[in-house]
Amino acid sequence: MSKKPSIPKGTRDFNPEEVSRRNYIFNVIKETFSLYGFQPIETPSFENSETLMGKYGEEGDRLIFKILNSGDYLSKVDEKLYLEKDSNKITSTISEKALRYDLTVPFARYVVQHQNEITFPFKRYQIQPVWRADRPQKGRFREFFQCDADVVGSTSLWQEVEFVQLYDAVFSKLGLKGVTIKINNRKILSGIAETIGAEDKLIDFTVALDKLDKIGEEGVKKEMREKGISEDALQKLQPLFSFDGNNIEKINSLKGLLLSSQLGMHGVEELEFITNNIETLGLQTASMQIDVTLARGLNYYTGAIFEVSAPAEVNMGSIGGGGRYDDLTGIFGLKDMSGVGISFGLDRIYLVLEELNLFPKTVSENSKALFINFGEIEALYAMQAITKLRKIGIKAELYPDATKMGKQMGYADKRNIPFTILAGKKEMESQTYTLKNMKSGEQQEVSLAALQQVLKAEN
Repeated sequence: MSKKPSIPKGTRDFNPEEVSRRNYIFNVIKETFSLYGFQPIETPSFENSETLMGKYGEEGDRLIFKILNSGDYLSKVDEKLYLEKDSNKITSTISEKALRYDLTVPFARYVVQHQNEITFPFKRYQIQPVWRADRPQKGRFREFFQCDADVVGSTSLWQEVEFVQLYDAVFSKLGLKGVTIKINNRKILSGIAETIGAEDKLIDFTVALDKLDKIGEEGVKKEMREKGISEDALQKLQPLFSFDGNNIEKINSLKGLLLSSQLGMHGVEELEFITNNIETLGLQTASMQIDVTLARGLNYYTGAIFEVSAPAEVNMGSIGGGGRYDDLTGIFGLKDMSGVGISFGLDRIYLVLEELNLFPKTVSENSKALFINFGEIEALYAMQAITKLRKIGIKAELYPDATKMGKQMGYADKRNIPFTILAGKKEMESQTYTLKNMKSGEQQEVSLAALQQVLKAEN
């Protein structure tokens, strides 16, 4: 008895409707990226291990999928090393390549490798799958797509302004109203840590602060105490836990809080520039909100930080994020190459659109009409009409086999094809077609020109 087929945990099959809906999101994002001047690139699915390892921290390294060398890879392992049974030591000998963990590090490698061919500032977008050996759970998979846009080679804050506009443009086109674009600045976080005397614990401080919406004020304070942050520091931090008002009021509060920190004040100035210009330019459907607790996990952000939240009526985590990084290409030897980028969370966006019933009905539509097959001669007559319909952009097809009409009609019904077309001997003699509306059951005999007109009106 053959074993039932399966797929690896954390991966998915997508049916035709799901693929059509995903492509709809992809197309909206691609069109907007292009509208804003971003150019597409692609990088290999796998990279040399040395390109990826050590770029994401210890946890990231653990989640990278390693690829075994081809051939007899174990023959190259020293016997003493083999007997130690230390997988970390053996891995570097038997695996020289790995599946990409994200699109950012491969992009940094691409920029360094092709720096003499690139015109800077370089605006690129990339939509490709990535792989992480994570524990699968709702909304988290081992294989998923990332949709990234980055600009490298410019320190101008107008790039941040444009990214806020780009987020707004994409979600407006998708019909997703009520999205919140949260923004902060790592310099502000560094300035706060400096002001409360916890510069040496910046990472611990930001990681704990980033959890405020999940574990609450007391939970954050408890975690900070456990990391060695003093009670005096927590007392100075208290205003952050009740930080409210509009963006202008928040900026004024930050100016008072960070008066003694030059770095912190620089972050406030950057935030003020972005906020003032977005206020002047306006947004279509999204809103931008300063969130001083926003830290994000990736430690390479050095300036603005973005995180996008779905509308309040949907219980979903972030659906996008990004930020400014001053020296990402430095990991490959190209120093002082500032960049800023954002990413869209495709899978979560899909779930939000599905929950709010925002996918247009036309997105998953297949053929507009199915021609019933009565035999070879009739099939040729039908195919001549189908060829002409396709030339004017109407999706139509012929049932491949001259089987019972009930079976062919049932096929059209299951496929949700709105019209069936009968083209038998009677229709051939009169050079007409019998058009049947599958929903109402209504039938009418029409010429090819009338058939084109009816189907085009339904398109």
